Amino acid sequence: MSEPVFRMIGEATRGGIVAVCDHASNRVPDGIELGLSAAAMEKHIAYDLGAAGVTERLARRHGIAAMLSDVSRLVIDHHREEESNGLIPTTSDGILIPGNIGADREKRLEDYHRPYHRAMETWLEQVNPGLILSIHSFTPKLESKPQEDRPWEIGLLYNNDDSAALHAIRLFSELGVTVGDNEPYSGREFNATMNRHAEALGRPYCAIEIRNDLILQERGQARWAAIIADVAGRVKLALETV
Repeated sequence: MSEPVFRMIGEATRGGIVAVCDHASNRVPDGIELGLSAAAMEKHIAYDLGAAGVTERLARRHGIAAMLSDVSRLVIDHHREEESNGLIPTTSDGILIPGNIGADREKRLEDYHRPYHRAMETWLEQVNPGLILSIHSFTPKLESKPQEDRPWEIGLLYNNDDSAALHAIRLFSELGVTVGDNEPYSGREFNATMNRHAEALGRPYCAIEIRNDLILQERGQARWAAIIADVAGRVKLALETV
């Protein structure tokens, strides 16, 4: 496999804070045809709008080294388990993805999903981070459920280990942020990357969802990267003083 499936920014400090972004890109590799319009590929179904910009700023301006996916979640979702029904979605938010019907699941796993997670495993073993940030974004309204409001500015997701998340929820709230506790969806359902690379190994983490209308522009990305970097530093300190 010659095409990159991820990119790295910055040099991690051993025991420090690192960031990962599973849905950073809407890139579709050569040889795959999803059958979607260019407009559809700019929607949240293809990648987490604004998340890459926030993650890049965490790395370049706040010293939080980062690993970012470089393949669209519609090709294969790096934030799903290999056996997940949503690994290669055939529909997303009411939109049919015809090119994924009958897709070669094993080939996409071998070409994209497994190299991504093997690289993340190796990287995290080397840097032994004191805190992992998993950066995502969510849409204020789903096109398939327009009646459902998602008022949170930011959400913290977790499965069994809530130690870092609860500190972060408190700290974001103290800053006046409208923060969701396992909202707009639960980390007990959608936490694949952190379940694998953090919870299973006892590594502290914050899985962070940012409402994407807040981070579509560079100004918002810079603002939220600064807020997240500040909170992450204080979460790490709080965990170390327990």
